[in-house]
Amino acid sequence: MRKIIVYQGEKGAFSHLACSTYYPDAEAVPCRSFAHAFDIVRGGNADMAMIPVENSLAGRVSDIYHLLPEGGLHIIAEHYLPVHHNLLVLPGVKRDQIKTAYSHPMALSQVRHRLKNWGVLARGDLDTAGAAKRVSESGDRTIAAIASNLAADIYGLDILDANIEDENHNTTRFLTLANTPSLPKQNGEKVVTSFVFKVRNIPAALYKAMGGFATNGINMTKLESYMLEGSFTATQFYADVEGHPEDPAMRHAFEELQFFTDYVYMLGTYIADSSRKS
Repeated sequence: MRKIIVYQGEKGAFSHLACSTYYPDAEAVPCRSFAHAFDIVRGGNADMAMIPVENSLAGRVSDIYHLLPEGGLHIIAEHYLPVHHNLLVLPGVKRDQIKTAYSHPMALSQVRHRLKNWGVLARGDLDTAGAAKRVSESGDRTIAAIASNLAADIYGLDILDANIEDENHNTTRFLTLANTPSLPKQNGEKVVTSFVFKVRNIPAALYKAMGGFATNGINMTKLESYMLEGSFTATQFYADVEGHPEDPAMRHAFEELQFFTDYVYMLGTYIADSSRKS
């Protein structure tokens, strides 16, 4: 039976492109929000969800780090998708006709210099593919969308300018989530373990909590903090480390972490994307 993978946005969104690229045999189904995607998988109506978490130009995707521990799903894979933005228009439209470009705010932030040089006003939309759908249905020859080539195909738009991102390293990291964890075998392949934790309210708690990873030679590739429940004093941390939970060094590091935290919530262990290995 064909697996179902859900993503946030309209058909043609970059999340749709990521699903088609990395899971070509699965049926990719759009959802209205990230929370909705989590709910569908948790309810058993889809096998996986594919969620963007950060971009090399625009930074992290808002709300995702709150959803990860609250959503009840497990990270089973990561993928780094090179993002190429395109200026999409109605057939036959020329660039000097374009006054306004619509797209998701994160996409607009990745092409802001190009739009400024063209004298085109940036306007936010719910997502990139939704912006392409807006242009297709509007009949307005003065507006454009910043979206993928997949969106151009789906909505019958011309690609007026391709690869207009401000930097050629523009890349989005996607996580694949499922109801059941999938712990990789210890076969020497690089793996990543993701978790969240809240430090105890004692002096130097974060420094001491991280000490176990340093002394055990564990490479921490990400550590981000965010407030809990609107409080300026309650902080939760998200972390990625390179290592398998069953490695002795990792066990020792997590044992030390427990002494200085109120809780540790494991999100998943998965094979590292090939870009981490280069």
